[in-house]
Amino acid sequence: MTYCVGIRTHQGLVLASDSRTNSGIDQVEVCRKMHTFVIPGERMFTILSSGSLSLTQSVMTRLDQDFRAGDGLASAANFYEAARCVGQQVRAVGALDREFMERDNINFSVNLLVGGQIRGESPQLYLIYAQGNPLRCTRLSPFLQIGESKYGRPILDRGIRFGETTLDQAVTYAIISLDSTMRSNVAVGPPIDLLVYANDDLSVKRYRRLDASDPALGEIRSSWEQALRHAIKTVPQIHFDDTAPQEQLGVAFIRPAGSGGAI
Repeated sequence: MTYCVGIRTHQGLVLASDSRTNSGIDQVEVCRKMHTFVIPGERMFTILSSGSLSLTQSVMTRLDQDFRAGDGLASAANFYEAARCVGQQVRAVGALDREFMERDNINFSVNLLVGGQIRGESPQLYLIYAQGNPLRCTRLSPFLQIGESKYGRPILDRGIRFGETTLDQAVTYAIISLDSTMRSNVAVGPPIDLLVYANDDLSVKRYRRLDASDPALGEIRSSWEQALRHAIKTVPQIHFDDTAPQEQLGVAFIRPAGSGGAI
């Protein structure tokens, strides 16, 4: 299982991913799910991957081969074209492998987040589906997730605002979102790859990998849990009447006091 998240704010992008690809009683595997493609000063792309590891590796290999040859992401005229380029490689891998996988009842599972910037445009964030079609992150929906998203979504829904959230705040949201997912699902786990991209950087300047014992990760986890418990104490409490009308209780029968065992 996987969890990856991309956040877009007025200051830039934050992209984060876990690294666990398989988990069980006797086996845990780790694999990087964050991939970067950079031409300094001209364009920067970061791709986060979820789904079948063999399929995502094939897609990334094809993208890397094109990039090194000056094609694909290296030559896309705009970010939408770049997103379509990634989708084309998903479809190409699907043409090679989908028939044989589905014949054995194995889903063709690939989802990608593509974030970054091409010079002359603002930073962008796209989700690429298994069919190869792209979905763009917008100001009204300023984050995208792939993989095991449900545990880490509530904090993002309540907190992220495109025009208000700073990059530093987005980093904290991303880490809490990932930590909440790891807390609730053992199939998602560290190390966490974290990349912060400020508007017009056009290179990778802020990247960090957080393993399970990283003091920064532990401090954020502890501070968040303490703050959450404190917030519960300050939230207005629900008050209950001493007596409630029986017709509101939905009770079929109430035994009169002192009636004994037989009726």
